[in-house]
Amino acid sequence: MTKTAAIIGGGVIGGGWAARFLLNGWNVRVFDPDPQAGRKIGEVLDNARRALPMLYDCALPDEGTLTFHASIAEAVNDADWVQESVSERLDLKHRVFAGVQAANPAVPIGSSTSGFTPFELQQGATDPARIMVTHPFNPVYLLPLVELVPSPATDPEAVDTCKAMLTSLGMYPLLVRKEIEAHIADRLLESVWREALWLVNDDIATTGEIDNAIRYAFGLRWGQMGLFETYRIAGGEDGMRHFIAQFGPTLHWPWSKLTDVPDLTDTLIDRIAAQSDAQSGHLSIRQLERKRDGNLIAMMRALRQQDNATGRLINAHQQALRAPLSDSAPLISQDRVIPVDWTDLNGHMNEGRYGQIFSDAADAVLAHVGAGEDYIASGLSYFTVETTTKYLAETHAGERVRVQTRITEGQGKKLRCAHELIRAADGEVLASCDQLMIHVSLQTRRSCAPDPSVADRVASLATLHASG
Repeated sequence: MTKTAAIIGGGVIGGGWAARFLLNGWNVRVFDPDPQAGRKIGEVLDNARRALPMLYDCALPDEGTLTFHASIAEAVNDADWVQESVSERLDLKHRVFAGVQAANPAVPIGSSTSGFTPFELQQGATDPARIMVTHPFNPVYLLPLVELVPSPATDPEAVDTCKAMLTSLGMYPLLVRKEIEAHIADRLLESVWREALWLVNDDIATTGEIDNAIRYAFGLRWGQMGLFETYRIAGGEDGMRHFIAQFGPTLHWPWSKLTDVPDLTDTLIDRIAAQSDAQSGHLSIRQLERKRDGNLIAMMRALRQQDNATGRLINAHQQALRAPLSDSAPLISQDRVIPVDWTDLNGHMNEGRYGQIFSDAADAVLAHVGAGEDYIASGLSYFTVETTTKYLAETHAGERVRVQTRITEGQGKKLRCAHELIRAADGEVLASCDQLMIHVSLQTRRSCAPDPSVADRVASLATLHASG
């Protein structure tokens, strides 16, 4: 049964939440009195529809239905989850919670607040046990972290429900065990932000130089290893203890101004704004968002290959999303979106990635006939010995494609597949591949007869495909 999320507040964060739910198959009901809310959420959705599917090697669920509503009560009716994303005004949030709980008393409510504690949010609520902090990061449709902050008054069952829901959306719920203003991540970001403001204020560095210091050095380290694990390596063979012994004394040196904030005078604001314009004022916000999303996709896909950090999270979510093949003529061996890092200077998918997608299709077929990972671990597999690929039409990043596969030969040691790469939108055949595989022993690296159960499955499919 399709679940429903109600989004209260349709700005950048609310729109990101709407996209994350919609693209994972939820219906979404939005309340936002802003007459521009539909346009704003639509633009966020355009970005999300292009970006999120590129992270995966399989199709996302069918998109849910998005509707806009004239009142909170109408939006939250029969909702399974409510995500509040209104402005950071405590009185406004309290009015939202009162309206939600009057209309749907049992629904769990998550707040996107970046600063308020759940204790503050729960004050005056009809049922404080259903309210908690679920603080995401922009873009919500791509970045997986959600700081999940309950208070002692929050129902543990509601917290468990929230964790399971966020995980099913491909997100990472970080349970913050103690209430604190600004939670965890924003406190760290605030520290870097304060230091950066001082560097600009004191005319030590420009906004561009500061950004380069981050993106060419520790930003890359943090993105795949975080802070403490990075410093553990910096300690050499003796690890963290040696690092602290070596660099701990520097914490007492007057390097930091973390307890001070420069006065945000008109002069300083003008300087920051002018330097920021010089950096990227030639690009619109939408162009910057596309650039950001493309970079994030490429980096997260690289982490997928290493099964590390966000890559591990995406791999686990993909396992939950991927539906097993069913016997059909032909088999749908791939159903996915072309990612941005598969394209070349001409702007279309390069020829090496055609080989990749047909190889992935063959892997899906092998798993379907019982020659997947466990079979390989037993010492048996199929090796490709010959392919003939025809490139018939272009395909570009963001396009959804399918591979249809027929087994055209399936006797003895031979397994031959005929693949067709098809654009989902119009059914155009983009490429074809004839692939011959031979069954081998991984011990001898020589051809050998397949296991009888695999041989039977291959032969059965070959018969089905010959008559289909």
